[in-house]
Amino acid sequence: MRQFDIAVIGAGLAGSVAALAMARGGRSVVLVAGPRSGADGRTTALMDQSIGFMARLGLWDEIAPFAAGLSTMQIIDGTKRLLRAPPVSFRSAEIGIDAFGYNMANRDLMAVLEKALAQEPGVSLVQAEAQSLAFDDGGVTIALDSGETLFAAFVIGADGRNSKTRETAGVSVRRWSYPQSALVLNFAHTVPHHNVSTEFHTETGPFTQVPLPGQRSSLVWVVEPAEATRLAALPLEELSRLVETRMQSLLGKVSVEEGAQCWPLSGMTALRYGKGRAAFIGEAAHAFPPIGAQGLNLSLRDVMALEDILCADPQRPIAADAGDVFDRRRRVDVISRTASVDILNRSLLSSFLPVQMLRAAGLHLLKSVAPLRHLVMREGVEPGRGFGSFPALLREKIGRQASGRNGKEQAGYGQD
Repeated sequence: MRQFDIAVIGAGLAGSVAALAMARGGRSVVLVAGPRSGADGRTTALMDQSIGFMARLGLWDEIAPFAAGLSTMQIIDGTKRLLRAPPVSFRSAEIGIDAFGYNMANRDLMAVLEKALAQEPGVSLVQAEAQSLAFDDGGVTIALDSGETLFAAFVIGADGRNSKTRETAGVSVRRWSYPQSALVLNFAHTVPHHNVSTEFHTETGPFTQVPLPGQRSSLVWVVEPAEATRLAALPLEELSRLVETRMQSLLGKVSVEEGAQCWPLSGMTALRYGKGRAAFIGEAAHAFPPIGAQGLNLSLRDVMALEDILCADPQRPIAADAGDVFDRRRRVDVISRTASVDILNRSLLSSFLPVQMLRAAGLHLLKSVAPLRHLVMREGVEPGRGFGSFPALLREKIGRQASGRNGKEQAGYGQD
């Protein structure tokens, strides 16, 4: 029976990054990669903090050619309701960075990760499925469907919403669903996007265009499930005209590419994110609608936390309560992000006038109050950075006001 420090169950995006990070942190790692589901036509926008992490792992130079920067993110109220919010633009230059993040096709990102894993001496790749897991005080025994048995001091469950790792550890989940599906596609356009992402808020959910390299963009169009199915079945020429119309021709003539996909929207959160000798990341721990580019970025913060806990001293044995430490560290971030995405999505669906008023007022404040807008932008690219910098921003504003008063007093004294 082969033994390792860490076993990662699931070789999707989150699991692959976790395996690389743990190995490059000095741990011996086995990555258990079961059969992959069908082609993924979606894209991922990695925010500034995640890009920094990818660079630290030595991956960003390989990813960059396939990615487009997000320098401006704008929100446009595309509803026909009585109370409509003003357009709001968030520009990365306002907070001193070149881009909030970078958008790339999942298949391109996965190809870079697979190449890195194949060359990583600290990772053993096992093409099999975990059939069962057994926990004890010393670690976890993993029986594979190939007949092999593995042993690890710690296991990272990255095996999706129906995680066997999480289930075996005795952790339950809370699930919910939305009356929505996301139509996901890529399209070419005749007008350059200039690294601007536009999110139209509609009565059925967001319609979000995100730049890709060249004069191409990805689209997440949230509608009722029957409508998503209808749209996906349309001839490309007709679907292209509909996308162009919904985009208000901001990007000129649109040409939708083959491969549009429908994804039902739902949410899920584990009641614990770690327990004993196990941690759960990615959709084994949390899942929610594709709003605000939170999904994989939240998963990468899971991996960063595990790196701190498991690789701080790779010569020491992994503690029996490392999963509990991880749970405590990740709880506030995961719960707050899950709740904020849920609230925003439900506010778009609500026809209740006070809810519409609150949403419109919130966007109006972001448009009008620069310090608040900067705070939200900083928090979006690096959680904790925005709210953590709030006292400094407040002191700076008070200082400017005091300086202005002193200047007026001195000017007044000179005139007397």
